[in-house]
Amino acid sequence: MNRIALIVIGVIAAVMFVTSTLFVVDQRQVGVVYALGEIKEVISDPGLKWKLPPPFQNVVFLDRRVQTLDSPETRPIFTAEKKSLVIDWLVKWRISEPRQFIRNNGVDFRNLESRLSPVVQAAFNEEITKRTVQAVLSAERDKVMADVRKRLLDDAKAFGIEIVDVRIKRVDFVADITDSVYRRMVSERTQVANELRSRGSAEGEKIRADADRQREVIIAEAYRDAQKVKGAGDARASALYADSFGRDPQFAQFYRSLEAYRAAFRNRSDVMVLDPNNDFFRAMQGGAPAAPAPRR
Repeated sequence: MNRIALIVIGVIAAVMFVTSTLFVVDQRQVGVVYALGEIKEVISDPGLKWKLPPPFQNVVFLDRRVQTLDSPETRPIFTAEKKSLVIDWLVKWRISEPRQFIRNNGVDFRNLESRLSPVVQAAFNEEITKRTVQAVLSAERDKVMADVRKRLLDDAKAFGIEIVDVRIKRVDFVADITDSVYRRMVSERTQVANELRSRGSAEGEKIRADADRQREVIIAEAYRDAQKVKGAGDARASALYADSFGRDPQFAQFYRSLEAYRAAFRNRSDVMVLDPNNDFFRAMQGGAPAAPAPRR
């Protein structure tokens, strides 16, 4: 039993020894082998690798993929016209020299980012101060990014990295200027809106005036035509009355008396005090109306 236990312990010890001497380098990483605190070897090829067991050698892995550094804070930058701009940027970088990177920054990427951010900000300051707002916003925006990248090349070599790309995410005015620009835009839009409203009101008054004029003209023409028709009707009626009454004068006198009664006694409450023998009541008394005097 003691022999079997020793064999098992030996196997376990051998496995642990082999495990401590083997490591795998991923294709997305760089393996840095340290020997007693000094960089012994940098391994870029992926696969299974061998080293001495600790404490003689140990391995640190660095990510070789492209990293992104965003602007940590927004500081105003003055343009050539002394206008203050706030620029948000980002930098794409990756490790190109692992030895140089570790010597300057260690193995923590945050150390690099804290050192690289002021360098990038300074490069943007130098490029923005040479240009106008219009150039930064549109005309020379690409050139600003390209020039900043050129400025960072030497510093990037000192850091052991490669600058892949530099981008401007946002360009804006500072808060006070933004508020004033916004108020000016509101004032301009309000002025345009008031002008459009006044034009619309003028056009509306013009349309209403034209409609009123046309209405008055139509009403006047309709009244004129109605009066013509009424006049023609009255003339025709008068002619018919004259022709009818001319044929029978007594009937005409009787009809006129009935019309006079109808007009006089329109309401039941009407009261008239007249002599019963008055000629006005002759038709009601059954007497024939007086014949008109012969025409001469």
